[in-house]
Amino acid sequence: MSKTEKPLSTLWGCELNESNKEESFKTDDTNHQHQLALRTMCLGHTAKDEFNIVELVTGEENRGAKAVPIATLHAKSMPTVNLSGLDLHPPVTFHLKHGSGPVYVGAEHVALEDFSDDEEMDDDFDEDVEDVEEEEEDIEESPVKKVTKNGAGKGRGRGRKAQAGKV
Repeated sequence: MSKTEKPLSTLWGCELNESNKEESFKTDDTNHQHQLALRTMCLGHTAKDEFNIVELVTGEENRGAKAVPIATLHAKSMPTVNLSGLDLHPPVTFHLKHGSGPVYVGAEHVALEDFSDDEEMDDDFDEDVEDVEEEEEDIEESPVKKVTKNGAGKGRGRGRKAQAGKV
């Protein structure tokens, strides 16, 4: 992996509460592919004894995107949830549907270089093909050698004189 292909990873998080019921993750950067890898969602230490339901909306809300509940948290029974393995593409909106929080969302924002123009990938592919072709030529140029054990011809009617003439 070259330096240009190395992903850029940063922490991302938000707090949902009574005064801030909604938080969005968006990006206008078109040079990279963006991903939001969710990690945890947990209640703050001041959370009341109530259910806190967090919904997730992916895509643009004005295009008919539906909200999906992804966590139901309660201070006494489930104050935190592990969301590892849930990778989303922006735009993503978190909405505190029920409860007063505070609910903390922890995630990792990963930006990968976008290879949509394919020119760099084509150049890399051509170089790899040339390397493989050179290796194949090297293999074809080396002669094949027979491996024989010492004394392999003895006792079968072949003497040393018969073997000396063969290569």
